[in-house]
Amino acid sequence: MLHITLGPERTIDPATDELGRDRVGYTDTMSEAALYDANHGCWVLGERAQRERYVLFTFQGIVRQAVEIDHIESVVSPRDGRERRSVIHGKVLRPGHPVYDAYVGKPSPVQGVRNPVTYHTPDIGHPCQCGCGETVTGKTFITGHDQTALHDRVRQIGTISEFLEWFDIVRGAPPSARRAAAAGVRFIDGEPPPARGGRR
Repeated sequence: MLHITLGPERTIDPATDELGRDRVGYTDTMSEAALYDANHGCWVLGERAQRERYVLFTFQGIVRQAVEIDHIESVVSPRDGRERRSVIHGKVLRPGHPVYDAYVGKPSPVQGVRNPVTYHTPDIGHPCQCGCGETVTGKTFITGHDQTALHDRVRQIGTISEFLEWFDIVRGAPPSARRAAAAGVRFIDGEPPPARGGRR
C-alpha cells in the first residue's frame, strides 16, 4: 500500500506543473474530488509502486483519503521535457469499503518519516475462504466457518466414509492402502509393515 504525506495547501503555477494544476496539498475545505485532483500527482515513485493496489493520503498524521489504484503513468515535465515523476490514477474510496473504514479519519499507519512517499503493509479484511461473503482479518476463516466449509463439501459426496473413499481415489491411493488406512495400518515406504508374531 502506497502512503503519501501531504503538506498544507499552496498555490502553484499551472504553466510549470505537469498536470496544469494551480494548487497542491491539503485543506479541510477541500471536497474529495478536489483533494484527489490536487494530489494524485506528481510523485517520484519506484518500481514497487506499480504493484500496490491502494494509496493513502495523509495530512498532519491523519489519513484524509484512500484511493484504489487503477494505474500509474509517467508524466513529462513542461520545464525540461523529462519524465521524472508519476501520476496515480484511481477511484476514491467511500465509507463501507474495508480500506476506507480501516484508515480514513484515523491516525496514519506511517508516522515520523521525512520522505513523503512511503509504503505500508496492511492487515485489512479479506473474504472468508469458506465462501460465505463475510470479511475476516488476520486469519483465513471466521471462527467455525472452516468446519462448516469442510462438512458442506463432505455432504456433496455423501457420508464421511464415502468422502474418504472418494478422496483416496482422487489422490491415487491404491485399494490396499485405503483398506489399511481404514483399519488403522500405517504403510512404510508404500509397503505394509511385516506381520507380527508367527514363525520366523
